[in-house]
Amino acid sequence: MVAFLEKPIKSDGFAEIIDFLKASSVHYALTINPIIYTYCIEQFWTTAKVQTVNGVRQLQAIVDKKRVIVTESSIRKDHHLDDAEGTDCLPTATIFEELARIGYEKPSQKLTFYKAFFSPQWKYFIHTITQCLSAKSTAWNEFSCSMASLIICLATNQKFNLSKYIFDVMVKHLDGGVKFVIIHIFSKFFINQQLGDMSTHKKIFVNPFHTKKVLLI
Repeated sequence: MVAFLEKPIKSDGFAEIIDFLKASSVHYALTINPIIYTYCIEQFWTTAKVQTVNGVRQLQAIVDKKRVIVTESSIRKDHHLDDAEGTDCLPTATIFEELARIGYEKPSQKLTFYKAFFSPQWKYFIHTITQCLSAKSTAWNEFSCSMASLIICLATNQKFNLSKYIFDVMVKHLDGGVKFVIIHIFSKFFINQQLGDMSTHKKIFVNPFHTKKVLLI
């Protein structure tokens, strides 16, 4: 989904967390909303393959008889992410410590976390991040240690390598055929960036925005 980051009129206490998201390093990635032409997506994933060129892994595909190449560095550039030196995942002990510091109310040794055990403002923050940037295959009320690391890094002004995360998710999709919402948004963005006008295609996927209802969780 695409993040809806307008301040609510009737829900108090969310203005600060929305301002924080707008100023965050992932704001652009949260809010990009490319036109998703269904057939282009199908072409991309039908022809996509992983190649290593000069020691760098690439996703290569053919769309409308033109080559599309996706790398970790191209993701970083296209999504305005300065995260090359960022962590992939924080140490387990750090995750537990930092989540407790921002108010997580369910002490546990498991590496699955639940947004229900945070304040409403943190619920909104986590909900936005997981809906827009995570490769979810489980319930939306829970999130993994990778997402916990991203959330903590954003909250503490540390760098998380979101570019690598997105690239690895795309490769995982190709290897295992697992479909995630994140795949279609980001793969279409790369297609648009490299091929330009796709308006000859007619079948469009309408990408949903978060609505103000999110603010009331």
